[in-house]
Amino acid sequence: MKNLVKLGFAALLSMNTMTAKAQKSTPSNDNSLLWEVSGNGLSKPSYITGTFHILCSKDFEIKSKVLKALEKSDNFVMEINYTDPAEIKSLQKMYQTDKKISEQLSPNEAKELNTILADYGTDLKSIDSSSPQALYALLSTKAIPCPQTEIKLYEMELLQKAIKDKKTIKGLEKVEDQLKSINEAYNLRSTITQLKMGKEYEILFKQMIKAFKNENIHLLYSLFKDERFMNTQQENAMLTNRNQNWVKAMPEIMKNQSSLFAVGGSHLMGENGIIPLLQSKGYTVKPVSSL
Repeated sequence: MKNLVKLGFAALLSMNTMTAKAQKSTPSNDNSLLWEVSGNGLSKPSYITGTFHILCSKDFEIKSKVLKALEKSDNFVMEINYTDPAEIKSLQKMYQTDKKISEQLSPNEAKELNTILADYGTDLKSIDSSSPQALYALLSTKAIPCPQTEIKLYEMELLQKAIKDKKTIKGLEKVEDQLKSINEAYNLRSTITQLKMGKEYEILFKQMIKAFKNENIHLLYSLFKDERFMNTQQENAMLTNRNQNWVKAMPEIMKNQSSLFAVGGSHLMGENGIIPLLQSKGYTVKPVSSL
């Protein structure tokens, strides 16, 4: 279960923080979790699917078109390749720290954090030797509207299918890259600020689930970048910069082999989303309603 929470935390950070600020209008013709990438010299089409990293069993569903896209693909490409032992080792290091949390806070700040942590079923003494990133992981466990025993990890389910079908597994970034982005976006004090909004995260998580189930990726993107939860620096670190790096890596991966890329739904849309960035490079990227 600890590994599940850790992977869920990594997923939560990949997916980014949440918001309740929806776009005023959403074009109905591109409401899809699955997109086809073709043209620009590709020998065969590839696919991109937006994911919702952590779901309760009752809300979990992988659309048949996504499964068919995986069947048609040679590669399954995640944000991080969790089949690489080196990446798992790096992921474990993400939760280690050389300096206790209490040593980085004033006595009053430590007292306040201890009070906040009571809402998460723990206290500062129990997590004092953890990293700020591990502290942030508490948000994922509180926001999910079901017990941890009922959690499903979307990418992990796809990964199991890909391994069973003997697909080549790849990653768009390393754990170290992701950790660098996290550190640029969230320090200890900004993490504590996020923890104070636990109740709001619970409400927003439910809104996000609904948008995901409706394949409303425009709303999902909007629900990920509210200024209450994310400033410009954090958006650049967690979304913009990573999207741009991924789009640099994707052409080589899909050049000669069909690939299914599975990334958090917040990364698809927006001015610097993966879909418009690929289109600007000359690829034809279109929504898939069925396969």
